[in-house]
Amino acid sequence: MKKNKTYSILFSLFVMSLSINSTVIFAQTTVQKSTNTKEITKNKLTEILEKNRTAYTKGKVADYIPELGKMDAKAIAFSVVTEKGKVISVGDTNKKFTIQSISKLIALMIAVNEKGEKNVFDKMGYYGTDKPFNHFANLESGKPLNPLMNAGAILTTSLIEGEGEVGFQKILKMIRYITKNDLIDYSKSVYESEKETGHRNRGMFYIMKNSGLIEANDEEKLNNYFKQCSIEITAEDLAKIGYFFAHQCTRFDGDTTYKNSEISTLVQSQMLIAGMYEYSGEYARRVGLPSKSGVGGGITVAVANEMGIGVFSPSLDTHGNSVAGYQMILDLVNEYHLNLFE
Repeated sequence: MKKNKTYSILFSLFVMSLSINSTVIFAQTTVQKSTNTKEITKNKLTEILEKNRTAYTKGKVADYIPELGKMDAKAIAFSVVTEKGKVISVGDTNKKFTIQSISKLIALMIAVNEKGEKNVFDKMGYYGTDKPFNHFANLESGKPLNPLMNAGAILTTSLIEGEGEVGFQKILKMIRYITKNDLIDYSKSVYESEKETGHRNRGMFYIMKNSGLIEANDEEKLNNYFKQCSIEITAEDLAKIGYFFAHQCTRFDGDTTYKNSEISTLVQSQMLIAGMYEYSGEYARRVGLPSKSGVGGGITVAVANEMGIGVFSPSLDTHGNSVAGYQMILDLVNEYHLNLFE
């Protein structure tokens, strides 16, 4: 009896030891990852930027919207907002460019806040695709595949409550809030250029109107979409947007006005499966982080509970993603082991 009691005590101590060791190992891993994040410096960002400065030669500035074709292909910027809200930016930090498809994240957030996730996704899917961002995929026989392709994004913006340009003003106001930058506005010349040449988007709008997905009586809801894509931002603004969604919709300075873990999870999941258009699957394999690109040359990245990343270089690959921007993100991810799946 005494011997059994002794064995029982020894076994309990052994199990406790395993538990303590596991906790220590986990804590060490957690501390190590946090330390990696803190080690990001301006010098390291500069090193990565300079390494990829000439990558623009492997792509082409978007010109299907004439105003976008006027961008300087050599422009490049790189920004990170760390887990403490510290902003580190290098390159052409003051260079403004249009947000384009990255605005879809903000529109999705607002629409879901107003209508609820179920009501929004009753009209569209959660799916990825192997089709380009402006493809008519699934529209003739059903509903948009996701809210980040143009068709789904046009529908999302149309769901935001308010007449006229109220929906656009809500998106603009939210971007100003997230970035804490009230000077952000839209480019009227890019807006007019998008409106003048946006025939594919107009076609999607009317197909969805014909099927009852869009209830608008005129093109004002579509004009709001053109305007939101024309909002001008910087790489630093994109890093702050990435940080916002990475931290459950908490602003980089700690403001929790819109804190919502469900919205954060929804937006990041869509970024991961559809944020880089038809390249999203391979991008997830290589970078492994929720990201969203725009044909203006920007990419925003959310590193959950850690940081936001923003890059800019207007020369695009065949998928519509920034060539140098993608490479800078990949180099940073590999340097600091940020891939979610490592």
